Amino acid sequence: MVKITSFTTRDVRFPTSLDKTGSDAMNAAGDYSSAYCIIYTDSDYTGHGMTFTIGRGNEIVCSAISLLAPLVVGKDLDELTADWGKTWRYLVSDSQLRWIGPEKGVIHLALGAVVNALWDLWAKTLNKPVWRIVADMTPEEFVRCIDFRYITDAITPEEAIALLKEVEAGKQDRIKEAEQSQAVPAYTTSAGWLGYSEEKLKVLLKESVEQGYKHFKLKVGGNVEEDRRRLAIAREAIGYDKGNILMVDANQVWSVPEAITWMQQLAEFKPWFIEEPTSPDDILGHAAIKKALQDTPYGPIGVATGEMCQNRVVFKQLLQAGALTVLQADACRVGGVNEVLAILLLARKFGVPIVPHSGGVGLPEYTQHLSTIDYVVVSGKKSVLEYVDHLHEHFVHPSSVKDGYYVTPMEPGYSVEMKAESMDAFSFPGEEGKSWWRSEEAKTILEGPRIV
Repeated sequence: MVKITSFTTRDVRFPTSLDKTGSDAMNAAGDYSSAYCIIYTDSDYTGHGMTFTIGRGNEIVCSAISLLAPLVVGKDLDELTADWGKTWRYLVSDSQLRWIGPEKGVIHLALGAVVNALWDLWAKTLNKPVWRIVADMTPEEFVRCIDFRYITDAITPEEAIALLKEVEAGKQDRIKEAEQSQAVPAYTTSAGWLGYSEEKLKVLLKESVEQGYKHFKLKVGGNVEEDRRRLAIAREAIGYDKGNILMVDANQVWSVPEAITWMQQLAEFKPWFIEEPTSPDDILGHAAIKKALQDTPYGPIGVATGEMCQNRVVFKQLLQAGALTVLQADACRVGGVNEVLAILLLARKFGVPIVPHSGGVGLPEYTQHLSTIDYVVVSGKKSVLEYVDHLHEHFVHPSSVKDGYYVTPMEPGYSVEMKAESMDAFSFPGEEGKSWWRSEEAKTILEGPRIV
């Protein structure tokens, strides 16, 4: 029996604003950051979880983690995992903390870090990766992981069990595919950041094609003529008839009418979908955009969103409204593994493919498990998953791509354990002589004009 004895949080930030990695129409210069949670036990096992942010405010999420994590201190891990749905409900039921949610915002970001740390800890004690724990569950065990409050008008526990049983017949074959790293095809955004020059775009696209990628995403929304130039460069590199797929992402920069008008001007480049065309909370707006773009002169353009979607309840409504072509749940903006499992089931019920948000530090490490779970256990259908090739060197078990597929994680845990030396080197504000943020170079960010 493993008992949780204590926890700690770390504010870790990487200065990606210096080279514009991650830049888009809404976020000009983010510093990819981790609000990190480590759970300690009376054994040698520790659980590691984190929530991704892009810099300022990361300390607020760390403070929220410090308010939530005490709820599991003193608990036996077996007690918490015996009825995961009940545990998740317990973790969102502190009424005073719930008041500043509920089940959304900073408090929910913090919950994601704590819950994911518990799954990492549990997986290590079972000597399995997180995806394999779920793959080895019965449909009934899977469904017991979920708090169905607020979503039974869309899917009931009984319906969920029936859906899981429908695809059980081929599950063992899909597990074998996962073990051979043939479960999760990758797509790349590495060439597509809005702050990159056109020359850098050309070079990175060429490299991505040579690496075997078939799906490519570019940021749009700064200037329509520049977008047209950049998409023309992309199509020149990937072609129209080579089986390559183009996607575009506006990161919420448009109103609904703007999104429709802008995308009609980009339709000739035949993107599969426009990601985050407007406010992530505007359910009916997404539905209107999807309807308006389903019959352009160049074919349909789908709509994708989810990285800023607050919880299973908003996803439920997006699906009920027919507003999505692709669902992009984030591994930690919602409340960790358990809530993601609920969202996977909702997507399966409505027949919408899952393409998790994966463009941030630690997210590919997380989402490779979630996409594997979706394929092996929930949908039985392969989708794609974003892979951004930076900052993986800071993780003990970094995610990677080979021959166009994610290399399936086989090590015990949730793959997001960060190297201790990386946490020290990029801790914020950090220790003198240890942290990059205490260096002269850091003053470019700390003392320079605030980029908003």
